[in-house]
Amino acid sequence: MGTELVVTTDRVQKFFGDLDEQRAILSTSTKLFITLSDHFDSLQKSISEKSYSLESKTQSLESRTRENSHSLDHREASIPERGSSAAARIEEQKAAALAEVEKKASGDLDLPETLKSFCRKMDSQGLVKFIVSKRKESISLRAEIVQAIAEAVDPSRLVLDALEEFLDSKAKKLGVTDKRWACGLLVQALFPEGKAGPKGPEFSRSMVERAAGIVDTWKARMDGDSNGGGWTLGAAEAVMFVQMLVGFRLKEKFGEEFFRKLVMEHAARRDMAKLAGALELGEKMGDVIDELVKNGKEIEAVYFASESGLTESFPPVSLLKSYLRNSRKSATIILKNGNNSVAATEESSTLELNSIKAIIKCVEDHKLESEFSLESLRKRATHLEKAKTERKKSSASSSKPHNNKRAYSGGGGGGRGVGQSSFRPAKAAKFSNSYPSFTRRNPNPLPQHSPATRYSGPYSYPSQSVFDGPTAPSYGSTYGAPPAQSPAALPQHYSLPGDSMGAARFGSSGAYGGGQTNYVPYNYSNVAPPAYQPPSYPQ
Repeated sequence: MGTELVVTTDRVQKFFGDLDEQRAILSTSTKLFITLSDHFDSLQKSISEKSYSLESKTQSLESRTRENSHSLDHREASIPERGSSAAARIEEQKAAALAEVEKKASGDLDLPETLKSFCRKMDSQGLVKFIVSKRKESISLRAEIVQAIAEAVDPSRLVLDALEEFLDSKAKKLGVTDKRWACGLLVQALFPEGKAGPKGPEFSRSMVERAAGIVDTWKARMDGDSNGGGWTLGAAEAVMFVQMLVGFRLKEKFGEEFFRKLVMEHAARRDMAKLAGALELGEKMGDVIDELVKNGKEIEAVYFASESGLTESFPPVSLLKSYLRNSRKSATIILKNGNNSVAATEESSTLELNSIKAIIKCVEDHKLESEFSLESLRKRATHLEKAKTERKKSSASSSKPHNNKRAYSGGGGGGRGVGQSSFRPAKAAKFSNSYPSFTRRNPNPLPQHSPATRYSGPYSYPSQSVFDGPTAPSYGSTYGAPPAQSPAALPQHYSLPGDSMGAARFGSSGAYGGGQTNYVPYNYSNVAPPAYQPPSYPQ
């Protein structure tokens, strides 16, 4: 009986073990089935999406094909009319150009007419020279140059001629700056804002090929040879170069990395932000803006984000606040490192003021006043400008020389007064009522004072002590010394330099011919001449 029970228990345990194995297999099979089902579902979904995308692209292609077919039909139908219109336009421009050539030069033409005259004659060299000569009238030039170029028989050829002349001048290093500026105006006039790129003007194949050759030459000289020596591309020239690529649709000649480096190098130019949008850098534009932010150029990043339509990824208000914080932090660091000196204060104030002005300009350009208040910034800018003006006035007043420029020490001591005096007798007339005229043989001529009597006595100024110099030497009555002898050799008594010499009192002592004469302090209220009559000097 016990043996049968043991056998039955073993069979039950084995049955449960088999059941557990079957359950594990069933669980594994269920998981595998679920995984396969999910995989096939994802494949089905992917195939459906691709099929839908393919169908939409097919429909779009068919629609574009129909539109292009209609456009070609329309253009083909309008060829005769356009040809006759173009011929009439060419004849009109030709007649105007011939009339300009035959017409005598007149200096009475105003700015617009002179520009149109050069354009009608297709005189690129004369046009560039005229634009350079009128550089001070840049505002008028920008307003009139677009209409003037439209008067040319072939505007693109006129601009390309000017560009070739500029490249030759740059190779020879002759008048590069002025010609670069003039060519920049011409290129901007050929591709007005908003009309460059796919929606820009159409050019003949020969002009596009010529433009491509100019761009290749330009790029080759930028790169230089194997030994280096390539051209340095300034900001204005870089903008002009990109305008050529966008306007003549030559972007494919260069890769996105080239454009990215060019844009990053000259991001401070406002024109570059607009051109970067036309370059269609795609994902590279986000990298450019992100790099600008990392380099502390949040203002430029706002312009690039706005032109590229990436304001959601790079909110302008957030960038402006970050730029304001960073600028204030930099100004504080400059002030601290400079120990609050005058130079550090000036540099810190200039940095903060320029930052505030840039923020205000950016907010106004992008109409962000409702999101970014400018009232506090304008008050701060006014305060900084006022403080800067006061510092300039204080600096100017402290740098003015003292009124008493002639009070130097006649004895020992440092400075300019060491040794001999540098007083010049001709400047004694600066003092009012300096000395009355002395009686001479001929009293009619103007009084001429003796250098000895001018400078040999002690000068006494209010609230200042008098320093006595050595005893004055004697002079013979015949005055054997030449008349040109300088009075600087005479020992003198001077007081310390004073702020004012108007109230000075004079006393002098000297010996002439071995005699001694004592002078009392001169009374300015007494107009009568003193009783002392010095001997006559040889004339």
